[in-house]
Amino acid sequence: MAAAEEDVSTLGERIDELSISATEDDETTAARTDGNDVDVTTRSCEPRLWGFETRELYKLAINFYKEKEGKAVHLSYEDKLKLVAFTQQVTHGKCTAENAPPLGVLDMIGRDRRLAWQNLGYISKEQAMEGFIVLLDKLCPLFRTVVEAQKRDFEEKQRLKREEEAKKLEEEKKLKELEEERKKQEEERLKEETQRRQIQDALNQQTYYQFKIYAEQQYPGNPEQQGVLIRQLQEQHYHQYMQQLHQNQLVIEDQNEEEEEEKEKTKKKSVQSENVTCKNDDNDDDVNNKDDTNENVNDEDSDEVEDWPPITPAEMWTRKGVEEFKQTIKRETGDAVIKVGHGETVTVRVPTHEDGTCLFWEFATDGYDIGFGVYFEWSKPETNQVSVYISESEEDEDEEEYEPREDLESGSVNGNARPERRTTTPPISVIVPIYRRDSQEEIYAGSHQYPGEGVYLLKFDNSYSLWRSKTLYYRVYYTRQGFKNNNN
Repeated sequence: MAAAEEDVSTLGERIDELSISATEDDETTAARTDGNDVDVTTRSCEPRLWGFETRELYKLAINFYKEKEGKAVHLSYEDKLKLVAFTQQVTHGKCTAENAPPLGVLDMIGRDRRLAWQNLGYISKEQAMEGFIVLLDKLCPLFRTVVEAQKRDFEEKQRLKREEEAKKLEEEKKLKELEEERKKQEEERLKEETQRRQIQDALNQQTYYQFKIYAEQQYPGNPEQQGVLIRQLQEQHYHQYMQQLHQNQLVIEDQNEEEEEEKEKTKKKSVQSENVTCKNDDNDDDVNNKDDTNENVNDEDSDEVEDWPPITPAEMWTRKGVEEFKQTIKRETGDAVIKVGHGETVTVRVPTHEDGTCLFWEFATDGYDIGFGVYFEWSKPETNQVSVYISESEEDEDEEEYEPREDLESGSVNGNARPERRTTTPPISVIVPIYRRDSQEEIYAGSHQYPGEGVYLLKFDNSYSLWRSKTLYYRVYYTRQGFKNNNN
């Protein structure tokens, strides 16, 4: 701002030197240039005055002069001639015989204006604008106040404009995010709806003929009522199927949570045992009391810490050739072909063999899928024979088993045995959770390394089916030490 003030004052001094009665000749014009032919007037003027571009400020000055001249601004005749000369220089350039208006014989004012115009010489239009601005500012201090007010108003408008643009961009960004979120939700909804329809269509295709036969028995000769009943049964079957999937998922999550809790308890017990041992080392006077404490801690550990090794994951794969596999099973043995009724679960108990190290299984079904999972019962096998158990649901297998209690000291009551006592249930580990397998399309096979002595429980679950029975073809065998499996 100080540099601009200095340039304005310099330009003002030059304007004062302009004479209306005298004309500049070529020597005076040449004197304005230095040795490098650079215009000193051009070099002393800045392209911006008071924060405005020269052309913008010149327009403000012209409008101010037209509005205030004779009212708030009272100028002398010579000052008016100088201002008019600057405007002529801006509009037409250097005064020449071609661009100067003709003068009358008695036109003294026109003659004075032309002389003032000619005195400006070869200054550029930009310099003429600056000269008009600086002269008007010198003659009328009110002009600077108006310019500053215009500047503040301009800056305020620019600020409001920037804020409006930023607000508009922010709103557009929010609208875009909302639109993307809405599209994402719509895509998720359509995806879920598509999956629901696919599942329902597949279930309807499987159960249509059974439901149709049932509906014809209920409403013979009434196709309309039959169709209504079929749709109701299909809808009910779909909801039951989804509930079963949800329950299976909850069971898996509960098992994972229990395993995490068990690990946390084991970790805490280990820390407590280490703390007790450290106390024994620090205090030799209370050896007996510390030993008792250690024994109690060990007793607690024996009740809660798992006493069997961890289970390694099973390997599972599929292969083609379902029909050939089923024919082979029929030829080899008829016991390996089982009919799993609707709502039933078949459990194949396979004890570990003393000469084996790994269990293998293969199975397929006729026409429809079936649920399959593998469990391991930590109990010493009493036999090497494979046995099959059929239950209405998995809950039936978990019922409490009791056996007569024979106590030689207590004797009998009224000639009958003493009340029954509950037997201890061996722990069971989940190797493969039960999931539905498309065993009607491919042969499902798998293997698992023996974790120790026990009994494998191969569960074939058809409890989710309300109407359809499944024919199961399976084969189980074990491998000896040194056998290498090739899943292909």
